[in-house]
Amino acid sequence: MKILSGIQPSGQLHIGNYFGMMRSMIANMDSSELYAFIVNLHALTSVHDRERLARDTFNAAADFLALGLDPEKCIFWVQSDVPEVTELTWVLSTLTPMGLLERCHSYKDKVAKNLFASHGLFSYPVLMAADILIYQADKVPVGKDQKQHVEVTRDIAIKFNNTFGETFVIPEPVIDDNLAVVPGLDGQKMSKSYGNTIPIFQDQKALKKQVMAITTDATPVEAPKDPEKCNLFAIYKLFAPADRLAETHALYVNGGAMYGKVKLELVDLIWEYFRAAREKREKLENDRAYVHAVLGRGAEKAREKAVVTLNLVKERTGLKY
Repeated sequence: MKILSGIQPSGQLHIGNYFGMMRSMIANMDSSELYAFIVNLHALTSVHDRERLARDTFNAAADFLALGLDPEKCIFWVQSDVPEVTELTWVLSTLTPMGLLERCHSYKDKVAKNLFASHGLFSYPVLMAADILIYQADKVPVGKDQKQHVEVTRDIAIKFNNTFGETFVIPEPVIDDNLAVVPGLDGQKMSKSYGNTIPIFQDQKALKKQVMAITTDATPVEAPKDPEKCNLFAIYKLFAPADRLAETHALYVNGGAMYGKVKLELVDLIWEYFRAAREKREKLENDRAYVHAVLGRGAEKAREKAVVTLNLVKERTGLKY
């Protein structure tokens, strides 16, 4: 079973990244053939600062390693270090209907948020399809907002197979309904694009400031509240142990939940949850050569897999003569 997913190096890693994708991927290292990568080509749709992109790419890799990704148990690399993926992207783009891309809600949402409407942003799903198909992935863990892109990948793969013969595995999206979308400070999906994230690797003072800024309503303390409609509770339940979660849930339902108190407890819970990762992250920051070596070895392994698929595509299409 091949499982693949990636993360954009377009800012500080946040708890939405971790619970939405990273934790499940790390948990799959021992049971599956895991492919994990930093999607820096995708990041170019929103990041046009050379130093920032290079810095964020390294930081994303170090963050992954600090949070428990073992490069000996998976293939871990940077997207741009495997040029075969861009060649496959072009081949797939010649088969991808415009209408399929025009229906993608992610593009529309990002343009509505004033992100530059580039060709790269529009054709983002084709590059994502190439990322998945070139490694013949069976499963792709994604959040609900990315499910449509995996469906686009399936459509493209099926069209290619029907046109040129069986070539690609048809991937399946894997979504944890409980954790697929982690709310941000304002209740929208936690996203660097929205500026509503809670970064994992920051000092405790900054963490407290952000948690205390989580949007809540004006319901009085003594009044009952619906925990399922509260983005503070949605974040709290990711970290709280079962007994505390039950107690806080009861306070919401029966009245007595103090948002300020819940936020202060959440600060402590988050800080303790990532304590070991913070310590490891500091060591990696002081051993940058190790991180680069890990990514270099990962790229070699990834290219070995990618070349096999690309050669098959060339044979099927007539590009190999």
